[in-house]
Amino acid sequence: MRFVWAVVAFILAAVMIGAGVAQRTVFMGPSEVQMEMPAGDPEPYALISSDVLRANPGQQTLMVRGKGDLFVAYGRTDDMKAWLSDAEYDSITLDKKGEPQTKVVKAEVESTSETGRNPAGSDLWLDSYTDKDSLIANLQLPEGMSVLVARDGVKDAPSDIMVTWPLKTTTPWVGPLFVGGGIALLIGLVLYILGIRHQRRGKGPRRKGPGPLPPTQPIDLAVDRLPEHESIGTGPVATPESAAPESTEEPAGDDGRARSTAHRMLRRRLAVAIPAIGLTAVLATGCSADSWPQFDASTSPTPTPTVVAPDNQKPPAVTEAQASRILKDISKTVTDADAARDLTLATTRLDGAVLQARATDYALGAKNPKLGIPAALPADKVEVVLPQATDSWPRTVLMLTKSSEAKAPPVIFTMTQADPWSNYRVNTMADMLASAKLPKLAPAWLGTTLVPPESTFLMMPPNQVADAFSSVVDEGEKSPYFGDFDAAAKKQAGEIVASRAALLAELKKTGADKTSKVAFDMTHSAFDPVSMATLDSGAIVSVSVVDTQTVTPTTPDAVIKFDNNAEAVALTGAKEAAKGVRTTYGMQLFFAVPAQGANAQIQLLSFHQNTLKVEIIK
Repeated sequence: MRFVWAVVAFILAAVMIGAGVAQRTVFMGPSEVQMEMPAGDPEPYALISSDVLRANPGQQTLMVRGKGDLFVAYGRTDDMKAWLSDAEYDSITLDKKGEPQTKVVKAEVESTSETGRNPAGSDLWLDSYTDKDSLIANLQLPEGMSVLVARDGVKDAPSDIMVTWPLKTTTPWVGPLFVGGGIALLIGLVLYILGIRHQRRGKGPRRKGPGPLPPTQPIDLAVDRLPEHESIGTGPVATPESAAPESTEEPAGDDGRARSTAHRMLRRRLAVAIPAIGLTAVLATGCSADSWPQFDASTSPTPTPTVVAPDNQKPPAVTEAQASRILKDISKTVTDADAARDLTLATTRLDGAVLQARATDYALGAKNPKLGIPAALPADKVEVVLPQATDSWPRTVLMLTKSSEAKAPPVIFTMTQADPWSNYRVNTMADMLASAKLPKLAPAWLGTTLVPPESTFLMMPPNQVADAFSSVVDEGEKSPYFGDFDAAAKKQAGEIVASRAALLAELKKTGADKTSKVAFDMTHSAFDPVSMATLDSGAIVSVSVVDTQTVTPTTPDAVIKFDNNAEAVALTGAKEAAKGVRTTYGMQLFFAVPAQGANAQIQLLSFHQNTLKVEIIK
């Protein structure tokens, strides 16, 4: 009977293990679902909409084939449509049956490019891919994202486009089947060994019992007296104790050979059983988590952000990864422009007060390599990304970055994108003060709003901050705004006043104070302030001011000499001026302006100064 149950266990093990193997092979099914994009009219761009990319759940794999250079980028659908608004393109969407369809979208605005626009290098993309002849992009785009497929903006976009999604082919019973089959196999082997052992014991040697006894006769109880005999000898009578003892050792015959044979048979059975059990264990161990039933379907809770976005909140202008990529490109371009003193190249990434200061730096460096060393824009470590939350243009982003050099101060700057077809350009930039502490800012995924220049919700409207600080410099404690600024701002104003005093002392030292006079004037520049709201209802306000110093002679015979002013010599090409000289300095400052009614002062965060121009008065 043991053999019967062993055979049943073996069959059950084979069925269970075979069923587990079949689930992982012939019954596995396809691992992905494919959707081929229909070819439309030949156009330089093809836009794959979000509904196509999300037609099936899971990661999207985009495959594009075509001879030559291929380009793929993804970003917000609205941004991409804005970028394509001046061009015709193929729009790939889903029809009512869920099948992809391609139609041509006409240009909405007049094109600004006659020969087509190359999409490579645009700051608008969240990410992009380039390859030749064949391109594969692994994506996982949420709702509201689209993909742009093109070449160089002139040649027709490739038409061989396919999107695939992985299918989740879970086999939750493979693991239990392998384990159950292994247990059944083990039970069958045990039953088989027990059956062999029982059979061997049943075939051992047996002793035959005695045969039937012969019939007995009546016994005569009368006993005759034995005859008397003479003793033959006087030797001792043998006793049972004097008999030789019997040997207790077992003969090394058939029984010993039987035991040796049994041990050899057991080893052979174990040699068969152990690999079979090991194979089952290997199959069970190699199963992934999808090969086991998932009884607990609960998911771990998602942490709640400390800042909740309003229902009508616009998307941030850039993501953190996008901002870092843009910064690296800006930093590289500006570094190349600085090395070559190429103002045209610098114009592609700089604007406003920063570009104005760069123009002077390049002019000084062209005359004297020791002069006009531009302020670097570090891109080694991004500390803060504060994008404007908007779906229109222009767009502004505030960033705080650090250099890998320990002595270099952090740099705070703003950059603005004028329209969908333009790249971001840095328009204000200054070095952070060691004592400065940023107010609480919104996270990058939320973004913030721009504060209007004339806003009355702040302690001081942004368009008045530059003039108020200028008043503190020019008038000192007599300024009506003196109490509105913190100690750092007053200290910086004092240093500017000290530099003016140093100029007067130099003129007095040479005796020029008797034949000349100096006038100082600080006011706001022609560039508008940039103000970004903080979480405490205040704002970070970036302004630029110009400080003008005018030296004129007081007698007809006097002249202003530039002997000790290398910058004046380099920018004017002269060594003296008969009617006077006017020097203009540019200063870029970042302030933290509190909300209206807050019990706080306007805090100076950063400061940077450049020489803008030196003019001979005619």
